[in-house]
Amino acid sequence: MSQSHEPAPATTAPSSSRMAAGTRSTLLGAMFLMATSAIGPGFITQTTTFTVQLGAAFAFAIAVSIVIDIALQLNVWRVIGVSGRRAQELGNLVAPGLGWVMAAFLLIGGLVFNIGNVAGAGLGTDAMLGLDPRIGGAISAVIAIGIFLSRRAGVAVDRIVVVLGLLMIALTAYIAITSGPPVGQALRNVVLPEEVSFLAITTLVGGTIGGYIVYAGAHRLLDSGVTGREHVRDITRGSVTGIVITGIMRVVLFLAILGVVAGGADLGTENQAANAFQAAAGEVGLRVFGVVLWAAAITSVIGASYTTISFVTSRTRTSDRTRTLLVVGFIAVTTLAFLLLGAAPTTLLVFAGAFNGLLLPIGIAVILWVATRRSDLLHGYRYPRWLLVVGWAAWLLTLYLAINSIRPVIALFS
Repeated sequence: MSQSHEPAPATTAPSSSRMAAGTRSTLLGAMFLMATSAIGPGFITQTTTFTVQLGAAFAFAIAVSIVIDIALQLNVWRVIGVSGRRAQELGNLVAPGLGWVMAAFLLIGGLVFNIGNVAGAGLGTDAMLGLDPRIGGAISAVIAIGIFLSRRAGVAVDRIVVVLGLLMIALTAYIAITSGPPVGQALRNVVLPEEVSFLAITTLVGGTIGGYIVYAGAHRLLDSGVTGREHVRDITRGSVTGIVITGIMRVVLFLAILGVVAGGADLGTENQAANAFQAAAGEVGLRVFGVVLWAAAITSVIGASYTTISFVTSRTRTSDRTRTLLVVGFIAVTTLAFLLLGAAPTTLLVFAGAFNGLLLPIGIAVILWVATRRSDLLHGYRYPRWLLVVGWAAWLLTLYLAINSIRPVIALFS
């Protein structure tokens, strides 16, 4: 995929202005790519399930997970951005072959979960237009392929994820207002929770930055040329804002579901999110849910495909055309699998979840090791000690997530 901004012409003031505008546009695209990659079908399901289970107390889990996500993303974006190297390249420099292990884990997880993303897009078109999910999923995949095949694919991806990200937030906020949630009760639970669920916190962290998601924005920024010590401020702002965008979507979705639940509506056991949107705004609510689910799914298809291929190609040795063809092939293979299977089989999802769970602590350890011990890879940049402390503390949580991710695999063979 080509860079998202054109090289600035050799002039003085206009050149600086154009370069600044290009950097802002690139940064915005990277932030939303990371955010919309996190906001997928699973994101919507997780948020709905925990809101039904915990009620207003879920607000505390959301707040804590956002803080942890920021601590990890700050480190990932800064190390990748300052070093000018992708995560798997850093892995190979830390320990020969480690980067390719990371790439293998991410490729397996990305293939399986992208089947789920295409399936989610199909379900979205069903709720939105009454279209058969298989047809809707296939059409959505063709749209995603068309975006990557466009003449300026980088610009197209940046703009699409920003527009769809803002659309999801706006529509979900409308449902939140309509459902009339107890906002005061939710705010009290942020600081004085009625119930603390460690399971909810770890699930949200894993769902927001697990697998390919934690690298999506940083790799996009890298491919756009926004790297080096001189861009530390931009990199920091982008990493924090990307998580904040995800958090805003999480909060408005939580409030939308909370309003319906607090009103006494029974959401049943299946399609709870769709039922909640419909309970809040009737037939319009159901159509809005379809748009939100479709937007969440297709942006996740874009994010998963782009980031997965970035792990198995080189920034310098792989041509834009080759990368584009690989992304297109990735989408086509996962779409074909969806059409044949209808959804990713449960067993494959369990294995993919385990690979993603193992990748997170390995990848974060590589990032933090570079920041701690390999200043040569950071071109002399003096890494903030406070950032290392919060990074290693958050890394301990990723170990817990890894242990939980392999338990289902052990259970399959026990």
